[in-house]
Amino acid sequence: MFGTLMLIAVPTLLFRLLGAFGVGRFATWRVSVLHGLAVMLVFTASAHFVPSALGPMPGHDDLVAMVPPFVPFPRLAVYVTGVLELLGAAGLVRESTRPMAGLGLAVLFVLMLPANIHAAVERIPFNGEPATPLWFRVPEQVLFIAVALWAYLPARTAAARRSPRAGARV
Repeated sequence: MFGTLMLIAVPTLLFRLLGAFGVGRFATWRVSVLHGLAVMLVFTASAHFVPSALGPMPGHDDLVAMVPPFVPFPRLAVYVTGVLELLGAAGLVRESTRPMAGLGLAVLFVLMLPANIHAAVERIPFNGEPATPLWFRVPEQVLFIAVALWAYLPARTAAARRSPRAGARV
């Protein structure tokens, strides 16, 4: 149940630790968290393309089972969302593409929310494990949406962080 959150939290902490040791790319929590989301997306996207029961993570058939009945072509939908997750992950790691990737991922996460609700309500297992309860799935998805929107927002400059009036006329 906490696996997906750990796929963000652990890389985020490792990236931030690199920042503390002088790796400039990870000098802020924001960039570290966004790279952590990118790592999570690479792992979750890979599940869209691998057979179920291949390893400790869910596979394609598990994700197809999550798709609500009103979505046409569920197998294709799983492949498409996997590709979009990979594109979003790639977009998050480049500063120039980060805002559009964040916005696109936020929309994708909102669109995938019905599948998460359906999986919880119908108690659809992942890789033979019990279904993740709704009380966990919805806040988790809201967290992903919030982090994606954080990528969409413009980064504050160091001068703006030091002085809230930087740029204000005197």
